[in-house]
Amino acid sequence: MKTLHKIIIPVSLGALGYIIFSSYSVGIPKGAAAVNNFDTKKYLGRWYEIARFDYRFEKNLDNVTAEYSENPDGTIQVTNKGYNYVKKVWEEAIGEARFVKNKNEARLKVAFFKPFWAGYNVIDIDEDYQYALVAGSSLKYLWILSRTSTIPESIRQRFLEKAKRIGYRTDELIWVRHNK
Repeated sequence: MKTLHKIIIPVSLGALGYIIFSSYSVGIPKGAAAVNNFDTKKYLGRWYEIARFDYRFEKNLDNVTAEYSENPDGTIQVTNKGYNYVKKVWEEAIGEARFVKNKNEARLKVAFFKPFWAGYNVIDIDEDYQYALVAGSSLKYLWILSRTSTIPESIRQRFLEKAKRIGYRTDELIWVRHNK
């Protein structure tokens, strides 16, 4: 019985570790492709979150923005900010993003709580870097971003059609409210 106890605990902890780490993946959904010839410098700066799914880490947030800036070591600082309209407080999370392969491919991994990294894949962007469609590592994660608090209908439709083709349930998106 003593030997069995020594085996069960490590196996249980290993299974728990697998479950925790497998829920945080830096992959890209099947059928999606990250933008190539990505220009990091053009992507840096402030983005407004236009749409997202109902994530627990963004629950009850509106006026959500993401600010991207380059760190001295070449990584990217990510500062997400939003107003919790239930608690009536601003919430902020600061993380770090790194490229998965190379800086020309818009496949990144982001961590707000290291060592947990999540996929951040820019799968569509306009030529002026004003609007972006960002996928996580699975069909559970999707964001539509804009340099302003609104987005043209033509871009909205382009991003929704692309997301649907990949398999996203775009009817479940939350359209984020921004105060003018």
